[in-house]
Amino acid sequence: MSKILKLGLASNNNEKIEEMDSIKVEENKGVVGDRHFKDQNDPYCQLSLIESENIDYYNIKYGLNFRYVDFRRNVVTKGIKLNNLVGKSLQIGNAQIEVIDLCRPCKHLSQILDQDNILKEFLRRGGLRCKILKSSIITVGDEIKVLK
Repeated sequence: MSKILKLGLASNNNEKIEEMDSIKVEENKGVVGDRHFKDQNDPYCQLSLIESENIDYYNIKYGLNFRYVDFRRNVVTKGIKLNNLVGKSLQIGNAQIEVIDLCRPCKHLSQILDQDNILKEFLRRGGLRCKILKSSIITVGDEIKVLK
């Protein structure tokens, strides 16, 4: 079963991501309290996901111990391959989202983590950018279902 392993948000740009037990997502706006939340938000800025397995791989490969939320995505998943989901709709708990695009790593992340190899290592492992179709609360442990 694929599920939500960790959740996080930062209320302001450049702040450390705060780990949460649950987050509230609002249709076409984003994660309530997050730095990117706003009315009629760009779908690329509403919700981001990343696979815990990719972070585990990176930590093991380089002998590091970064927290899942250090990678600055709202949702950390377990047991699902995210790259195959672009263009599909998902249900997470009672929330529904549409997967818009792959989330590419940025220079900002590489600077925050002080890791020059982030861009290369997370080029096809950086997660997803998603549009929120149905508002709800997402909680750690919620199941992820592919709808179409």
